[in-house]
Amino acid sequence: MAVCLCLHSNHEFMLLVVNNLQKDLKSTNHMEVALALQAISKLVNRDLIPAVIAPVGDCLTHRQSIIRKKAVMVLQKFFAIDPEGSAIYIDKAQRLLMDKDPAVIGAALHIVYDLCVLDPAKYRVLVPSLVSILKQITEHRLPRDFDYHRIPAPWIQIKLLQILGVLGAMDRAASEGMYEILGEVLKRADIGINVGFAIVYECVRTITKIYPDHPLLGEAAKCVSRFITSENHNLKYLGINALAAIVQVDPKYAVEHQLVVIDCLEDSDETLRRKTIDLLYKMTTPQNVVIIVDKMVASLKATIDIFFRKDLVQRITSLAERFAPDAYWYVDIMGVVFDTAGDLVQMSVSLLLLYCADSFRSRTIS
Repeated sequence: MAVCLCLHSNHEFMLLVVNNLQKDLKSTNHMEVALALQAISKLVNRDLIPAVIAPVGDCLTHRQSIIRKKAVMVLQKFFAIDPEGSAIYIDKAQRLLMDKDPAVIGAALHIVYDLCVLDPAKYRVLVPSLVSILKQITEHRLPRDFDYHRIPAPWIQIKLLQILGVLGAMDRAASEGMYEILGEVLKRADIGINVGFAIVYECVRTITKIYPDHPLLGEAAKCVSRFITSENHNLKYLGINALAAIVQVDPKYAVEHQLVVIDCLEDSDETLRRKTIDLLYKMTTPQNVVIIVDKMVASLKATIDIFFRKDLVQRITSLAERFAPDAYWYVDIMGVVFDTAGDLVQMSVSLLLLYCADSFRSRTIS
C-alpha cells in the first residue's frame, strides 16, 4: 500500500515488488489476494503485465466474488495498456457476465464496453444476454443491496444502456431485440428522482444511437419534455442535449417543444444558452426559421459576451442564407445583424448582402 502511494508504475523498485505480488496472488487468504490485485491496478506497466497476468487470470474463477471483481478490473487495466497481450484473458473475463454476483457482472460490463467499441460487429451476439440482464434488473430480481433510492442497480443499468447503444448502431436486427426493454426502462426509471433522470437520459441517448424506432423515439421525446420544463438547470441542460440527439434522428419530434426551447435562450445560465443555440440551429426548418432567427437576433442584442456574439452571428447568417423565405427578409435580418455586430460578420456575407442590395436598387430604378 505504501508503494502504491509513494511510487509511480515505472519506478525501478517495481522489479523487486513482482515476486511478492506473485506470491500474494496465490495465497489462500483472500484478503492478501485482494491487496495484491489492488496494488497491481495502481502499479501495472507494460513490462510488469507478463509476470502477473496468468495468476490474475486464475483469480477470475476464485470462490470469493470480491476477488473475481477485482481481477476483472485489473484485466481491464491490462487491456488498456496492452490489448494484444491480454486478449486471451479478456475473453475469460467476458464470460463473467453470467456470474451469480451482480457486482462481478457490473465490473465485467466495463471490459465488454471497451471490446464493443473496438469491434461492434463481433460482439453483437451478446445482445440477447445483455437484454436479459437488463430485464432482470428492471424487474427487481437483484438483491435489495443493489437498490439506490428505489432504483435497482442504476450504474449497471447505465453501463448496459451504453453497450446496447454501441451494438445497435446501424444494425436493425440487433436494435429490434432492444426496443421492448428500452421502453420498459424509460417507464420504470421515470419516477422523479435524480438517479432515475440519469437512467432516462442514458436510455434516450441509446434510443437515438440504435436503428430508429418511431414509437420509441416518441416516448423518448415525452420524457425529454419533462427535463426541459424543469426548474433545475442541470435537468434543462440534459434535456437540451437529449433533444439535440433526437433531432438528429428525426426533427419532427422537436416541433412540439420549440417554444419551450426558445424560452431557454433567456435563461441566466450561459452554458444553457449556448446549448440552446446549438439545438435551435439543428431544429430550424423553412417553416420556423423566422421565429428562431428573431429570437437569436434578440439574444445578440442582449449579450455582451464576445464569444457568444460570434457564435450567434455565425448561426444567424448561416440560417438566413439556407432558409430565408425571400430576399427581402434576408436583407432586413442581415441589416439588423450588421447594425448590432457588423465587426463580427464574415467578408463573404458582407459581399452577398451588398449584391442583394444592389439588385433591389436596380429593380427599384427600372
